[in-house]
Amino acid sequence: METILSIENLNKRFGPIHAVKNVSLEIQKGNVYGILGPNGSGKSTTLGIVLNVVNKTSGNYSWFGGTMQTHEALKKVGAIIERPNFYPYMTAKENLELVCKIKGIAYTKVHEKLELVGLLDRENSKFSTFSLGMKQRLAIASALLNDPEILILDEPTNGLDPQGIHQIRDIIKMIAAEGTTILLASHLLDEVEKVCTHVLVLRKGEVLYSGRVDGISSNEGFFELQSDDLTQLKSALSKIDAIEKCTEDNGKILAYLKKPLEAKDLNRALFEEKIILNHLVKRKHSLEEQFLELTSKS
Repeated sequence: METILSIENLNKRFGPIHAVKNVSLEIQKGNVYGILGPNGSGKSTTLGIVLNVVNKTSGNYSWFGGTMQTHEALKKVGAIIERPNFYPYMTAKENLELVCKIKGIAYTKVHEKLELVGLLDRENSKFSTFSLGMKQRLAIASALLNDPEILILDEPTNGLDPQGIHQIRDIIKMIAAEGTTILLASHLLDEVEKVCTHVLVLRKGEVLYSGRVDGISSNEGFFELQSDDLTQLKSALSKIDAIEKCTEDNGKILAYLKKPLEAKDLNRALFEEKIILNHLVKRKHSLEEQFLELTSKS
């Protein structure tokens, strides 16, 4: 796989605040990457550094395998890291044509990108008449005019209503399906889970997890159990090698696994210990549970 962006031990300090701490990430062509974390976790700072608008304190990053200087590489990058900023008295078409003129792009791209983001029917409407969601879609169209190899989005659905969020996510999926690599920063779990293939979880500038989205919740899960004697049940569970730990919650025992174990095998093992279960359910950690567990640790 071709490496689009490589980040290695990136650090950024703002005085006493260590905003980005040894962040490393490899972005491979054709995937959708999410940088996920609460507000203030260092997402926007990391994007700002690789887009050459924020100076790093230490560490390295390189575009396209280090084959070109950053300013040249950025010509192959589309990015939206601030609120859409177009001329309010100009139409959507006129605003995009101005971007084309500045960047030396053929005007024919305007029609193509407006169609992609669902704004072709509003090409002659002034920017000032657009809703926030439409402004964001126009910004995406603008970032795509040069047919970038990677599209970078910072909180692309921030402040949008549910319909606007849905439209932006559909556009991101469509762009990704055409083979464009995407890197987006978000504090919304739902966003990352629905559109990204890979995720980097940040908290206070530190990497808590890096890998596939489905990998963050691919632990062995846990069992919910109940019997007439919870003390006896806990004692029996402690003898089972596949179980890492047990906790009690609302009259049930939660048995967390460290390796695979099927419900029928657990039930048989407990029956041999003369324990009859009233309740037995196997559950997986959701991405939300994993994320909250990661980000709540001090």
